[in-house]
Amino acid sequence: MSSGGGKGAAAKGGGGKGGGGGKKKEVKKETKLGMAYKKDENFGEWYSEVVVNSEMIEYYDISGCYILRPWAMEIWELLKEFFDAEIKKLKLKPYYFPLFVTENVLQKEKDHIEGFAPEVAWVTKSGKSDLEAPIAIRPTSETVMYPYFSKWIRSHRDLPLRCNQWCNVVRWEFSNPTPFIRSREFLWQEGHTAFATKEEADEEVLQILELYRRIYEEFLAVPVSKGRKSEMEKFAGGLYTTSVEAFIPNTGRGIQGATSHCLGQNFAKMFDITYENEKGAREMVWQNSWAYTTRSIGVMVMTHGDDKGLVLPPRVAPIQVIVIPVPYKDADTTAIKGACESAAYTLNESGFRADLDTRENYSPGWKYSHWEMKGVPLRIEIGPKDLANKQVRVVCRDNGAKVDIPVANLVEEVKVLLDEIQANLLKTAKEKRDACVEVIHTWDEFTTALNNKRLILAPWCDEEEVEKDVKARTKGDLGAAKTLCTPFDQPELPEGTLCFASGKPAKKWSFWGRSY
Repeated sequence: MSSGGGKGAAAKGGGGKGGGGGKKKEVKKETKLGMAYKKDENFGEWYSEVVVNSEMIEYYDISGCYILRPWAMEIWELLKEFFDAEIKKLKLKPYYFPLFVTENVLQKEKDHIEGFAPEVAWVTKSGKSDLEAPIAIRPTSETVMYPYFSKWIRSHRDLPLRCNQWCNVVRWEFSNPTPFIRSREFLWQEGHTAFATKEEADEEVLQILELYRRIYEEFLAVPVSKGRKSEMEKFAGGLYTTSVEAFIPNTGRGIQGATSHCLGQNFAKMFDITYENEKGAREMVWQNSWAYTTRSIGVMVMTHGDDKGLVLPPRVAPIQVIVIPVPYKDADTTAIKGACESAAYTLNESGFRADLDTRENYSPGWKYSHWEMKGVPLRIEIGPKDLANKQVRVVCRDNGAKVDIPVANLVEEVKVLLDEIQANLLKTAKEKRDACVEVIHTWDEFTTALNNKRLILAPWCDEEEVEKDVKARTKGDLGAAKTLCTPFDQPELPEGTLCFASGKPAKKWSFWGRSY
């Protein structure tokens, strides 16, 4: 456990149970826990500290690369379990394509590679010899896969072709690497599909986008807006891009949560992906690609974390309930330990992810701080008084509420509390996000809202030149403002409404702001 700048949290005591004790002679010297930085005072340092101290990541000796430890990987696996089951219902098949792609294939779709060119990492040597031609490491797999789609798709009977792979990709970012949020290598799933008709492709784009909304709102308890990206912000080489967008109130920045792209027939044209229709004529397929990444974990940390560390929504917490014995004075430690083992066993048998912390070289108070830092949703404490009263003391991580529960009702009560925490985290995050939304109509209102870290909803003429102009006019140390998305949920646009930036007639409402 990394020490966190020593705020003396180990001395916090034991939740009114005489904890923090343990017999003095049994307790070895403890590392003090706690956070050196506060979320509202120094968000960047706070975030770095949380992801390390909670044992999610470890920094690596190559900048922008991070070791994902079990506490992060288990969250990723829980999300994967849900998403994989859902896409299999849609008849997606698992594939794995190679990590490498040749230069001539990568450069086949010009707009596409221009969008990714600055981030592509190249292999140029094998041992001491130069390779005949450099080989790229995939920044995304369209160009890796589509030459083979062309080979596998011959007839309308071969459609739809729907594949998904869980893998890593490399994008050699140079600006502000941040664990989970912006890293040179990250994990993701990428779905790639081909259809006979645009209608089928359009339908799937939205089906997948809804699954991404569910990942964020139902699992990570992060509110998101579904919408469409502007032409300037869409996927390079695609027809249109939809996304779920989150917002971080502390920094006043939007963050793209996941994307679902309709590629149209552009790649089909470049890679000659055609099929013979029922009438014997050749037609081009319609394609989609879509992905979400380990960035989702970082968005969750930023949204819910507090000055004690991580706060995990129960649905993605690797451990949902931690059970801690609180023996003191001349308590019957054997009986207390037995009651703790029994509680953990009962909860695990009932389908919860529960664990027991019986380490004897740490005091209960230290353990409380440790598991709070790791964001475990519920802590159960059992001391002599609890044993005598056939109850357990339960403490909620999200709001610190303490409640005594009869052992006989343990399973039912824990279920209720975990459901409440899950719902409460989303509700609180939604309230904070909604409080940051500002509807504006003029350029002056826009710049004021931007400087106040707002998520801006503005009437826009939907012209690329105007968006470029807004970017240029807002450039500064904090980064330029851009469109985040045009939400599907459009407020009424009264006739005669003008674009906030150009004064031309507005065509739609769009979210604007700075972003990660």
